[in-house]
Amino acid sequence: MMTGGCMLGPDFQRLSYQSAARFRFDTAALDTTVNLRWWELFGDTVLDTLILEALVNNPDVRVAAARVAAARASLGYTEGIRWPEVHMSGMVSGTGLSGNTSSSFHLYPEFSWEIGFWGKYRRMNESARADLLASEHAHRMVQLSLLTAVATTYFTLLAARDQLALTEHTLASRDSALLIMQDKYAGGMISKMDLNQAKIQRDLAAAMVPYYRRLIALNENALGVLLGRPPQSIPTGEPFYQHRYELDIPAGLPSQLLRRRPDILEAEARYHARLAEVGVAEAMRWPSLSLTGLLGVASNDLTALSATGLSWSAGASLFSPLYQFGRNKRQVEMARAQAEAALASYEKNVLQAFREVEDALINISTYRQELKVQESRTRTAIESEKMAYVRYDEGSTTYLEVLEQQRQSFSAQLDVLFTRLNLLRSYIFLYKALGGGWLTPQEEGSSSPSG
Repeated sequence: MMTGGCMLGPDFQRLSYQSAARFRFDTAALDTTVNLRWWELFGDTVLDTLILEALVNNPDVRVAAARVAAARASLGYTEGIRWPEVHMSGMVSGTGLSGNTSSSFHLYPEFSWEIGFWGKYRRMNESARADLLASEHAHRMVQLSLLTAVATTYFTLLAARDQLALTEHTLASRDSALLIMQDKYAGGMISKMDLNQAKIQRDLAAAMVPYYRRLIALNENALGVLLGRPPQSIPTGEPFYQHRYELDIPAGLPSQLLRRRPDILEAEARYHARLAEVGVAEAMRWPSLSLTGLLGVASNDLTALSATGLSWSAGASLFSPLYQFGRNKRQVEMARAQAEAALASYEKNVLQAFREVEDALINISTYRQELKVQESRTRTAIESEKMAYVRYDEGSTTYLEVLEQQRQSFSAQLDVLFTRLNLLRSYIFLYKALGGGWLTPQEEGSSSPSG
């Protein structure tokens, strides 16, 4: 085929990265699988529905899908310019002098073809293919980031509603206690100091009610945007404290991360595209051969079109840049620099990916330890609060001890909810860091480490 010839520029080879045999903080047995629908592990049908809605309506996902379509069209364009162009040309003319007239008619298709001896068009096509692949990986990364954001915001909303319920319950309890304290103060049974302390504890709880209501509204607004909705109330499933907040850790070899993470695959494809553009720039410095030709009909008289004759022509032209003040050379240098930048971006993405996995693993490990301590503290604080009431009723302690134990119990219960939320978030971020979250069977198959 005449489009052959040598291919200028460097050839792309799959990038490799030297990594450790295992992650630093991976305490689980190594496995080669990641649950690609990790959100289903939470067993929350409301979350499943919200995620599917977000994938359809989220503006960022639609933008990413449009970019894939644009990249696919660009690939079709670069494939088209590799082949000959055919144009249809026609001409009608007439002249007259002293009653004598003449006319002519020409109609012919015109053919032109620039033969890519140096692989210019093939490199352009290679670059477009790599850009399309990068766009598809970028689309998956947007989906993965969206899934993470929806799940994180949803559970933050659930936790805030639990925290609000706890705060309102505490406020109601302290309101009741304050009424009792006011009666006792009026009867001269307690001091003004005890009454003031009761008011302070009541006001501390009252001040947190609008805080958690605000937190709920802000998370509902954020979740609405992720779902492609205007701000509105978001229905939720079972309360946060009833949810699983400890999951099985998905494990994997560090080397598999390079084939799972869509942002790493995107960066690799961008590097491939920029590397192919070096070949395009190199080919621009060498001569190009163009073929032209036409084949058509012509008539010297419009009134007698049957008297037509066959006309044809063919030619070839050689175009070679002679001296352009270094422009083509600089184009090559620019292309090489852009390829180097893309390679550095890939390496940065790899380092960031390993860091995110390690961060998520250490967060899970330490939040698990922290949660055990927080749960023990909460049980002890609740028990101490009950004992303080008994001791106060028996007259063996002051009301200040009751108030302090109330404060400790309330704080511990809020803290344990927050720690559970942090642990659950860490699992979500781990699944994202490991590149989980493809949606269709085709995408799940393409995300396999061996794919």
